[in-house]
Amino acid sequence: MKEKINFLEELNEQQKSAVLNIDGPTLVVAGAGSGKTKVLTSKLAYIVEQRKAWPNQILCVTFTNKAAKEMRDRVAKMLAGKTNSLSWLGTFHAISVKFLRRHAEAIGLKSNFTILDTDDQKKLIKNISKAENIDAKKISPQFILSLIDKWKNKGLLPEEVKLSKKHVFENQILKVYKIYQTKIRDLNACDFGDLILYCVKLFEKNPDIRKIYSNNFKYILVDEYQDTNFIQNKWLQLIVNENQNICCVGDDDQSIYSWRGAEIKNFLGFDKVYTDCKIFRLEQNYRSTKNILDTASFIISHNKDRLGKKLWSEGEKGDLVKLNCYKNGKEEAQGTGAIIEENLKKNNSLNEMAILVRAIYQTREFEERFLKIGINYRIIGGIKFYERAEVKDAICYLRIINQKFDDLAFERIINRPRRGLGDATIKQLYEFSSKNNICLEDSAKKLFQLNKFKPKIKNVIKHLLELINKWRSDLKKNKHYDLLKIVLDESGYSEMLKNKKDLENETRIENLKELLRAMHDYDNLQGFLEHVALATSIDQEWEDEKVNIMTIHAAKGLEFNSVFLPGWEEGLFPHQKSLEERGDSALEEERRLAYVGITRAKKKAYISFAMQRSWHGEWMDSLPSRFVSELPENTIEKNEEPVNEVSDDFDFNQDNLLEDNEEYRSPGWARLKKKLLK
Repeated sequence: MKEKINFLEELNEQQKSAVLNIDGPTLVVAGAGSGKTKVLTSKLAYIVEQRKAWPNQILCVTFTNKAAKEMRDRVAKMLAGKTNSLSWLGTFHAISVKFLRRHAEAIGLKSNFTILDTDDQKKLIKNISKAENIDAKKISPQFILSLIDKWKNKGLLPEEVKLSKKHVFENQILKVYKIYQTKIRDLNACDFGDLILYCVKLFEKNPDIRKIYSNNFKYILVDEYQDTNFIQNKWLQLIVNENQNICCVGDDDQSIYSWRGAEIKNFLGFDKVYTDCKIFRLEQNYRSTKNILDTASFIISHNKDRLGKKLWSEGEKGDLVKLNCYKNGKEEAQGTGAIIEENLKKNNSLNEMAILVRAIYQTREFEERFLKIGINYRIIGGIKFYERAEVKDAICYLRIINQKFDDLAFERIINRPRRGLGDATIKQLYEFSSKNNICLEDSAKKLFQLNKFKPKIKNVIKHLLELINKWRSDLKKNKHYDLLKIVLDESGYSEMLKNKKDLENETRIENLKELLRAMHDYDNLQGFLEHVALATSIDQEWEDEKVNIMTIHAAKGLEFNSVFLPGWEEGLFPHQKSLEERGDSALEEERRLAYVGITRAKKKAYISFAMQRSWHGEWMDSLPSRFVSELPENTIEKNEEPVNEVSDDFDFNQDNLLEDNEEYRSPGWARLKKKLLK
């Protein structure tokens, strides 16, 4: 028999108070690294141990399956494995499925209903859009689904939607929504958004069913409450019991997902809904040094919409948070690389270092630098810069302009943007190419001359070949980076991105702008394409430990010994678009992002900004972020003047790379030597 852990003895006073208070509504304001999961699992275990409820009378809601599994495992350990019946521990969606399977008929479904995945949803939306003559190039299925999902998160079925006219296409999308809901009902199916929405409708229209569950659940526990949206909060309110034994745990200072529908007012207004609630604050941090905590706390104190808390630690004061000013983005990447190398000399692991950016396009300069000096890296929650679809598309256009024998590039761009050329045309080109031992471009020319294409396809091929020839002539008269602007415009690629309503569209445009900035570092097209090919191929060879690169959003819930926070400039962080769209509320969320970023660091934090950024080939002055001025003087070590330029150590194509008298340059230099000597 497993030995039971005395879990209450492991809690600090704040945590213990929160755990022991089990009756009535409770809000636990849990600061970063303060042990919120420990409190939640301890409370669950305490309720069971004290026999206040049977395990199947406790509803415990998480946001991820991973969190649910972690909680289940922890509680099992605390109670010596006697918790096999925690049948109502899971995500909002998983628990909703259980409700709906039992009561499907009450909402017009059969109990064996299917849950559609994203691909199924997109296919269905595509078919409906086609039937309704909606141009998928202008309104993508993904964009339609995102708006439908927003309506569902607000608890709105098609007949309940009131058009805001915020989007010019709302009327068309609402029509698609009506047809879409009818069709998935006919299929005896629902999507992820329906799972919670249908539960709410089920409980609202069937008070007897609602009562079954509100009577059964003696206690409700909720994790990451600050991330709940309207419909999830409504779901909770409908099934809470008369005694209002609901305990919600979260951190209002880490509410950073409003773009995903999360509503911080659920958290801030908890005491208005549950008037007799008790609020507990977990302020002792077990993750970061005092200087890091004081820095984060001081910044977040500038927010008005928060419940308020002050993080503290019994740990060491630690290093001051470094604030570095660089001349430009390239030097910021060089300086960061130099600091990482210094940390490596002290036997610090790359896995324990992270670069957290505000916008994903910022990764490019760091990737470039790390490839050059031999520091391996991973992109968390995203794709490496030169592997992003829009970047690869643009590069393939440049590759085919550079030389016509690049069949892979020709195949990629022939129908990007869509020109009405399908697999049959590609197959025809490849077969003719193979038979006559010529490249795809020459195949297209020859088949055109032989009149082997259908009239519509013939015109498309003719236009494309003429454009490619024109671009080759343009290259002789223009800089290679100016040529890319011409190509993107004349190919229709720019227009496709501008007109397309798509969630990721803005990111794609930013990535292409960053690609243009990258091209300015090279004298000609050939040199740039060689760099791209070399960068991607070398990167694939390196393994072992890696620096983590990700957005601050993707870093939530993670921790690292050393954290780098680059790009603290106005317009980038806080992000200009967010401020323009949502004003003061966006500024507060951007500040919460800064708080989340800083509190990912356990031992060292490095904040940096650049005095200049490249914009369309021109150097533009940058203003330091307003968050820089909000940093506390006593916890910051400032480099007031721009950090001296870090010299480029080497290029991979140097002839003398392995000369015996070559001085030691970096850890990457040493690693590269070993690889080349094998």
